[in-house]
Amino acid sequence: MWLIQISMGQGQADVALATLRECSRNGDWLCLKNLHLVTSWLPLLEKELNVLHPKAGFRLWLTAEVHPRFPPILLQSSLKITYERSGFPVIFVLIPSPLCFIQGWTKFYEFSLSDLRAGFEIIDRLFEGGKPFQWEFVHGLLESAIYGGRVDNPSDLRILRSYLEQFFSVHLLSSSLSVGQRKSRVGARNFPSQISLPNSCSILDYRSVIENLPEDDRPAFFGLPANIERSSQRIISSQVISQLRVLSRSVATGSKFDRELWLNGLSPVLNLWKKLNQGSTLIHQKVAPPTEGHRSPVLSFIALEQFNAIRLVQSIHQSLAALSKVIRGTQLLTPEVQKLATALLNQECPLTWQNKWEGPEEPMQYLRAVVTRALAIQSWVERSGRQALLSDTLDLAELFHPDTFLNALRQETARSMGCSMDSLVFVSSWRSPIMQAKLQVKIGGLQLEGCSFDGVYLCENQHDSPSVSAVPPCYMAWVSQNSAADSAASEESIWLPLYTSSERVKVVTHICLPCGTNSNQWIQTGAALFLKQQ
Repeated sequence: MWLIQISMGQGQADVALATLRECSRNGDWLCLKNLHLVTSWLPLLEKELNVLHPKAGFRLWLTAEVHPRFPPILLQSSLKITYERSGFPVIFVLIPSPLCFIQGWTKFYEFSLSDLRAGFEIIDRLFEGGKPFQWEFVHGLLESAIYGGRVDNPSDLRILRSYLEQFFSVHLLSSSLSVGQRKSRVGARNFPSQISLPNSCSILDYRSVIENLPEDDRPAFFGLPANIERSSQRIISSQVISQLRVLSRSVATGSKFDRELWLNGLSPVLNLWKKLNQGSTLIHQKVAPPTEGHRSPVLSFIALEQFNAIRLVQSIHQSLAALSKVIRGTQLLTPEVQKLATALLNQECPLTWQNKWEGPEEPMQYLRAVVTRALAIQSWVERSGRQALLSDTLDLAELFHPDTFLNALRQETARSMGCSMDSLVFVSSWRSPIMQAKLQVKIGGLQLEGCSFDGVYLCENQHDSPSVSAVPPCYMAWVSQNSAADSAASEESIWLPLYTSSERVKVVTHICLPCGTNSNQWIQTGAALFLKQQ
């Protein structure tokens, strides 16, 4: 038995997969290190693990630092050992296991007819005439194994759970209840109002319902908003643009230095960077590293955010300046410049940039996002200097790390209240300031998709509603658990995720919104909040 180790990085993906197959056949041990550097490759690793038939004794060890884009499914199918000391990675002992169609997800999942068949077989085996059907047991199997096994987004799991509770329910199939009684029993719709289930046990009646369904899948059948086509068209447009970028990649990308090719392909990026920095002092600004002192956590965060922003801008400027000199022939080509040019010619954001801040994957969008935030941070520094930061309306989209800002607010609240951070809970208010909050912020610029919000209640979108709509400013704070319980409103509300962008990749926090009487309705619409797009 052998132990083989591979440090992951650029160019190691094919080697890792080939070695994985060989070790699986021979029953050897394999250790793949630094997986946090290749998170975009990990779905391919998951697929490979699903088709492996390893020999007895085979073990796969994976090491990685904490990373927000590490696939949760890979974590869930592993035995985990975590070291929290600085500099130590997280270690996983992988146990390969099979991963296991419903609509309205935040992203594409590879469900198949096999999943549908497996779900049917479970229900068929559990159903015995005359005995109470175990609905909760079915919910658990379908959520945790058949369908939920592939779902790695908590919001998507909530959508799945909502569908299961709606469609796999005794109230839905009970022929002894009238339609009105069924609805009153569950407090919400059980089945799309456009479809009427027969009250018989004849398969012919149910087949007739299916045959009379319209050819197109109407959004209302799945609880989706009436204007879902607008969101769909926006997503499809983004995908088409991404595909066009792939097709536009040069066949000679990075294979060797070609001055004409590099000049034509990289001039748009270099010109954009020059334009973005016109009239700005960011590339020459000097800021001392933040020092440990007696400043509040919020002020310390802002100082660190400014320092890292300027350092990122200047690092990008140095790399692009070196690239420009190589193209002009005033500097020799280095491996670093070669990697930078290869990434940019491939319409990819260089890894050296993403390691400093994970932003948009398209280079020109990344550059715009960096400069926009770096300039906005100057305003945060100025307002904090005159102690006006927490009294102004803030836009979290102006920050590189908005989630860290909210955590700094939590830490400062705990310090001012003389309590532990764990004893505080996050609360929000749309109508007025939070009276029981020691510290609070007013956040503006938030956007909502899946429904509309007027500051009082959520409401359904119409066919002509915009795909994304603005919402009023929101007060946010951290309060003690007792205060949060005392101030809880009697009206029904729902916690919606707040994402950094409409791609729904990174969650900043969850915000509570009043929703009336039926929270499942808004879960199925895929309602979510986003920071304002810069």
